[in-house]
Amino acid sequence: MAKPKKPRTPAPDPPPAAARLPWQPPAPPVPTALLISLAALLVRVLVSVGPYSGQGAAPKFGDYEAQRHWMELTLHLPPSDWYRNTSDNDLAYWGLDYPPLSAYQSLLHGRIINASLPEAVALRSSRGFESHESKLLMRWTVMSSDLLVLFPAALWFVWAYMKGGIGASEEERREGWMWLLAMVLVNPCLVLIDHGHFQYNCISLGLTLGAIAGVLSRNELVAAALFSLAINHKQMSMYFAPAFFSHLLGKCLKRKYPIVEVMKLAFVVLGTFGIVWWPFLHSSEAALQVLSRLAPFERGIYEDYVANFWCSTSVIIKWKKLFAIKPLKLISLSATILAFLPSFVQQVKSPSNLGFLYSLLNSSFAFYLFSYQVHEKSILLPLLPASLLALKEPQLYGWFVYFALFSMYPLICRDQLLLQYIAVTGLFFLIYYSPGGIHKKRLNIPCGIKLVLSLPLLSSFILHISYLQIEPPERYPFLLDALIMFICFSQFVILTLYTNYKQWMLDTHSRSIGVKKDL
Repeated sequence: MAKPKKPRTPAPDPPPAAARLPWQPPAPPVPTALLISLAALLVRVLVSVGPYSGQGAAPKFGDYEAQRHWMELTLHLPPSDWYRNTSDNDLAYWGLDYPPLSAYQSLLHGRIINASLPEAVALRSSRGFESHESKLLMRWTVMSSDLLVLFPAALWFVWAYMKGGIGASEEERREGWMWLLAMVLVNPCLVLIDHGHFQYNCISLGLTLGAIAGVLSRNELVAAALFSLAINHKQMSMYFAPAFFSHLLGKCLKRKYPIVEVMKLAFVVLGTFGIVWWPFLHSSEAALQVLSRLAPFERGIYEDYVANFWCSTSVIIKWKKLFAIKPLKLISLSATILAFLPSFVQQVKSPSNLGFLYSLLNSSFAFYLFSYQVHEKSILLPLLPASLLALKEPQLYGWFVYFALFSMYPLICRDQLLLQYIAVTGLFFLIYYSPGGIHKKRLNIPCGIKLVLSLPLLSSFILHISYLQIEPPERYPFLLDALIMFICFSQFVILTLYTNYKQWMLDTHSRSIGVKKDL
């Protein structure tokens, strides 16, 4: 007798999908990454419509004119005259003060602009040249640099980060990669400085990000080459050097043939530097001339009202009056080394991928707070590793971004980019607080500490309005700038103490759960 068939039970209804924003559709990774990248590009395009640094402000103008002038110089002069004072190259007027790779980039962009608008980069006669067409071309050079360098590096990093499962659970890796990519690409400070104020930080930061992705994906030789290129584009990339050196050294020392591993890395670094510096290696005088332009100690230990140690404490200790340049250089160097030394030692002793990301942040914070000749735009460097830790430290990243933006507020107001500042900040925090976002992973902070932390936040709201509406007293014309600097400095100090503590606690956590280091 045949057995009666069991009635088929209907399939259960699928669970309701989590709330998503338009930039976070339930799509395969590649189309989704493309949508996020296009959205980030659109933000850059909209910001670039606004004014730029020094627009119409003769006779020195601003960073926009500096970049245009370097295109003019590299296009018409031989490399031997790029860093030398000559009749055609007045170093007092925006003399080239970045490494050779930055000069080659200016040459490439100069040739592109010269093909379409030669009068914009004509030797001598183009000084202070401004037109709608030249602005479009100059903006396009930054946009294309971003697309060719930073965007691919960001995608590579997110892939390597998720594949390695660095400091994140399986669920966070599966659901959080889109949010992480958006956090890296829609960095409001970088967008405002590169596409508003006008600079090419996207190239050096993109090369550094590519080097970080190389380390995480175990392509250390590629990472060494990319980071060497980053240093040769902007010397401020040295902010990350202690982290790269300590992490790679720590890995090499734990391998079977440590000397061979170190020699391979050294060969790549020296080879990359040799190729980039080749036109200037024909004589020691030419090489020294370039080096002298890369270290402008005569400008002083700080510029404007930057939220670092030297400027913030100068209200009490008049560093520039008490010390000559030479002892100040030594004091600054010693303070910087002491600040990054704990992070450095931890990575040599116990290298790990998550520790490497913390080390990048701690090292760059040390340089920002204590090194010689820091300006407000240098906050972009610690912001890069902070964005890479956004999944692990979402509260830290949101807090840091807000006060990094606030530290640049006087510069933004001078450049008349207030509308862009408000729009980009609002967009960033809209994405940051998106439904289902990682920001919900909160820290357990006592109520008393929360109250203390709310004071600088409230003060920043008041100062945002006061800076625009209140005229400071004649005796203290930069009073509001100084108050902004003090508030931001205090937050940066708290953040760097916290991240150094978190890096050192990685050893304790690893021993307690028996984590094997990624070598």
